[in-house]
Amino acid sequence: MKISMVKASATALAVAMGSFSLPVAGAIDAGRAHEAMIVLDTHFDTPANLGRPGWNIMDRHVEDIDGDQVDVPRMIDGGVDGGFFAIFTASGPRTLDGNREARDFAFRRGVQIREMIARHSDTFALALTADDAETAVRQGKRFVFLSMENGYPFEGYISLMSAYRSLGVTMMSPVHTKNNDLADSSTDKPEWNGLSPAGKAFVAEANRLGVLIDLSHASDTVVRQTLELSKAPIILSHSGMRASFDHPRNIPDAEAKLIAAKGGVIQINAFNGYMIATPSIPEREAALKELMASFSSRTGMTSDARRALVAKRKEIDRRWPVPKADFDDLMSHVLHAIKLVGIEHVGISGDFDGGGGIEGFRDVTDFPKVTAALLKAGYKADDIAKLWGGNALRVLREAQAAGDPATIPSIPTTN
Repeated sequence: MKISMVKASATALAVAMGSFSLPVAGAIDAGRAHEAMIVLDTHFDTPANLGRPGWNIMDRHVEDIDGDQVDVPRMIDGGVDGGFFAIFTASGPRTLDGNREARDFAFRRGVQIREMIARHSDTFALALTADDAETAVRQGKRFVFLSMENGYPFEGYISLMSAYRSLGVTMMSPVHTKNNDLADSSTDKPEWNGLSPAGKAFVAEANRLGVLIDLSHASDTVVRQTLELSKAPIILSHSGMRASFDHPRNIPDAEAKLIAAKGGVIQINAFNGYMIATPSIPEREAALKELMASFSSRTGMTSDARRALVAKRKEIDRRWPVPKADFDDLMSHVLHAIKLVGIEHVGISGDFDGGGGIEGFRDVTDFPKVTAALLKAGYKADDIAKLWGGNALRVLREAQAAGDPATIPSIPTTN
């Protein structure tokens, strides 16, 4: 029996019984337990591949050769039911022209995601609510939520948030690696001392629209201010724990507790530089900079060019090696978060196709390893299911419940 059929039948049985509850640890093996869960990732950067000539999410790719980490065959292998596909817009000039270019880019990327769903409608289903995701699983499809990483496309006009919401976006973050007109980044020098006036308007509008606020990349002050202002819980879609590794992109324990106290969720990511110390090697950094400058953006990159990029990156790693984070480092972050705030407020994101991936956790086929590790550590399958999807769907429901019902789009039903 195919893995996808096992997932569909197990889920259907759970629904028929009135819930998605799972057997306790030890009652079934880790693989079967994982397959019975709704498994999602809250931050896929995979949409950046959608403009590449000849690239198809239905094809199987090889991370070690192609550099790609998410596609349908490997989602099936990893028992992954869906996730949040990010509309990532890189920071640029904070000018009228820059804002317009960011606005248009984000709309185009969102349309590409919608086109992917429509082109493969027998495989994918658009999800606008948590119920939509659960319906897709029952139908044996992979669900696709749209999210926005970086508020650059709407920082000049907060009213644009409603247009992106109408496109299907359910989660938005205000800032990325550099400060913008909304907020301070965790990896930039403070400019606004948290949220700007426009950033505070972003929080209010997100609440009104029922949009889940994502504060990965935001400064600690932005996190605290948003928690004070928001009527709904928030999420960190791909972050780490600063107590496990001291990096500004990781959340301190104090702020993590505040997020949990408001009902939010911290999704632990697998980004090497945020998990262990990486020494600065000038020659390596210069070589990486030269390599990236020699290639255009991923959009338009052929498969051969992509493979050449991966091969040259490997050569740089060979010449100037640096320590690599591994699966144990990932679990260190996960277990610390669970111990600190409870498994009801923790999740997983590989940050795949966006720089994530560590030794032993390279692509979505490695997701079952987390389930096996947590079962071995004594956690019940019911609780692990919360970590894999239940927590994220819960917090999305709560964000939408706090919004104006008239602003929540729905998928039309047909007779």
